[in-house]
Amino acid sequence: MPVKILNGSGCKLEKVVVGGEGKEYILKSKIGEGSYSLVWKAEQRPSGELVAVKQVFLSKLNPFLKASLDNEIDFLSSLKHPNIIRLIHFFQVDDGCVYLVLEFCAGGDLASYIRRHRRVQQETARKFMQQLGSGLKVLHSHNIIHRDLKPENILLSNHGDDVVLKISDFGLSRTTRPGEYVETVCGSPLYMAPEVIQFQRYDNKVDMWSIGTILFELLNGYPPFNGRNNVQLLKNIKSCTHLPFSQLILSGLDPDCLDICSRLLSLDPVERLSFDEFYQHRFLRRKLMEII
Repeated sequence: MPVKILNGSGCKLEKVVVGGEGKEYILKSKIGEGSYSLVWKAEQRPSGELVAVKQVFLSKLNPFLKASLDNEIDFLSSLKHPNIIRLIHFFQVDDGCVYLVLEFCAGGDLASYIRRHRRVQQETARKFMQQLGSGLKVLHSHNIIHRDLKPENILLSNHGDDVVLKISDFGLSRTTRPGEYVETVCGSPLYMAPEVIQFQRYDNKVDMWSIGTILFELLNGYPPFNGRNNVQLLKNIKSCTHLPFSQLILSGLDPDCLDICSRLLSLDPVERLSFDEFYQHRFLRRKLMEII
């Protein structure tokens, strides 16, 4: 069970140690918080390795969220990929919590990155899309829909030029068979595909909409669509005749960039790029083709 270590007076909490199966982690500082979980920067004992520890409060989970947690653990335990957050260890103790020990990403999340940089150059956006495509390829091969792709759920390995993007937070992901549709409404409105907002059935193309929204935000510094509520957001999406790119950058974008973004953000999911079309698009493949 968690071990709380107090100072000499027995009053001030200096550190909390959690552990299971012979492994211990010192929780150093809180770096994230959700409705049913906390994320801590932590140090593994005795190696001193920095990790992230996600503390999930089981009492706050309904049956759907409990199943989602099990799916997240099963998926992350089954693979290792540079563009997907790595699950190092997980355990449950008698404080009513499940702890997921994840690799620590010193660069924070993509939302913070965008706030710092306002917008990025087209080549940086291309590099980021290539990395996200590589991670999504693994999800696609496992028939997994993430359903909550957004800048807050994309982590950066560091603050340097060699930054690696990592898809994280698979709490809303689910497996679907080819040709199967889903109806559960979930995700974050600004990055949610219109068919989800409209309570329609959907497939893995909802992730493609989210990727298009992220690409637009990288290039412009803001999401393509907004609204005071979901009704207004959907109205703005449906009334859009062309993507609201900033005039400051529009002339500098190549046609392939505009094409992939507009086709990812197609209102009709039938016309929206599939994963394979996205992954093979000239905008992502250009560097490789130029080398060849």
